[in-house]
Amino acid sequence: MMKSILFWLLTTVLLITISSATAQQPTRIPRIGYLSGSGSASNPGPYVEALRQGLRDLGYVDGKNIVIEYRGAGGKTDPISISSLVNELVQLKVDVLVVPPILAAISAAKQATKTIPIVMVTNSDPVATGLINSLARPGGNITGLATLTRELSGKRLELVKEAVPRISRLAVLRDAESEGAAITLKEYEAVALSLKIPVQALEVRGPNPDLAGAFQSAVKGRASALITITTSPLFRRQKQIAELAIKGRLPSMFEGSTWVESGGLMSYSTDDLAVYRRAAVYVDKILKGAKPADLPVEQPMKFEFVINVKTAKQIGLNIPQSVLFRADRVIK
Repeated sequence: MMKSILFWLLTTVLLITISSATAQQPTRIPRIGYLSGSGSASNPGPYVEALRQGLRDLGYVDGKNIVIEYRGAGGKTDPISISSLVNELVQLKVDVLVVPPILAAISAAKQATKTIPIVMVTNSDPVATGLINSLARPGGNITGLATLTRELSGKRLELVKEAVPRISRLAVLRDAESEGAAITLKEYEAVALSLKIPVQALEVRGPNPDLAGAFQSAVKGRASALITITTSPLFRRQKQIAELAIKGRLPSMFEGSTWVESGGLMSYSTDDLAVYRRAAVYVDKILKGAKPADLPVEQPMKFEFVINVKTAKQIGLNIPQSVLFRADRVIK
């Protein structure tokens, strides 16, 4: 009898000890690797905050029950620089990689790891570029969101034509080192040709582009409107580009609303910040066990036309009421 009691006492003590030790073990906090092409350590940019907000809405707080490992390229988006940052995050063995709309970055992530889930935000066709098998079933370890930025090129130029009926020459500002920007330029040129609008390409290079020189060329070429192709080196200089367009009295169209908030005239695009908030949903699903191969890549269903009427006044442009009525948002 005494032996039986002693056995149960020892068993109970052992179970309590194991339970206590298990309870004291710290819970592992998931780590999210986030790569920004335009941001830096001192200025991460608006998109990482949008991702954080999306995560907060799902119950995650950076530094408490989740950690975001941030790396910013600061506009240096050449393949070597981007690959180095991607490899840093892979070596940290993060639980999920969130990669920006830079084809070189998404490709580098795909090459660097076959096991870490990758949530991409891409403005290119991810199937045509070979990143995934299909939108419905991506396959591999990559999924995310496709913003259709490039597919909207024609619509942007049509809106410019309506807002500036007397347009005689279109200046297109692009990063000469970006393969994606070169493809987009051809798309704008094709639409401009159908509208009988001559195109003047303004090419800049590197993380410190000569924007003033580019705008001087636009003035000399008598450009009457401007479209900027978004790439990381130019994205970091939104305010400067907007100010140069105002100084040159150039009506400007952009590929994202943050440019208009910085002083640009118009944009037609998806809601970029909403896209990054939506990326948090993919992160959440993956952390809960979903496989990227089974998560369909989303495409936007809604697009946003934004006009800055204050900028219109500054450059002396009277935007037709028919165009203003079509705007989803007017900044005054």
